[in-house]
Amino acid sequence: MKNRIVQLLQCFVYFFVPNRVIAALPGYALRHFYYRRVCGLRIGERSSIHHGVFITGWKIEIGDHSTVGRHSYLDGRGGLTIGSCVSVSPDVHLITAQHDVNDPGFADVLAPIVIEDYVWIGSRATVLPGVRIGRGAVVAAGAVVTRDVAPLTVVGGVPARPIGERKPGMRYVCDWFYPFD
Repeated sequence: MKNRIVQLLQCFVYFFVPNRVIAALPGYALRHFYYRRVCGLRIGERSSIHHGVFITGWKIEIGDHSTVGRHSYLDGRGGLTIGSCVSVSPDVHLITAQHDVNDPGFADVLAPIVIEDYVWIGSRATVLPGVRIGRGAVVAAGAVVTRDVAPLTVVGGVPARPIGERKPGMRYVCDWFYPFD
């Protein structure tokens, strides 16, 4: 009984509160405070997690000057690393867990996602477990990324395939802090 109560309390503190209460708060200060201090997220300097982002698992690290757009899904169960100066557009799904469809028990399979510096992920893209997106790469809106993306490569489609290249030498930062977002 005691273990069940502890489990329910943990679920409330680490799942319900951050995704139903904290994610709905206007402004970054309270959200980032809760994510950092209570949930243990590592959020870099001048990085932002926008309104309505849904988070499961807390093995998440975000570098400096990066942004995660509204209503995105961050799955940290298998480990999620987002580099510096990364733009994750709204409604992006970064999924580190799936099921083994051939296992009789439908076992969980976890694999980390690594997103290197200066990556841009377009709206409604999905990145699946075990993927590394190289420095300066671009994932087009709506793409489903099932395998690694080379640096400076633009990918799109389902499944994502190379569709172009990006010039090197990026220097921008993603300091997007909108009041009450």
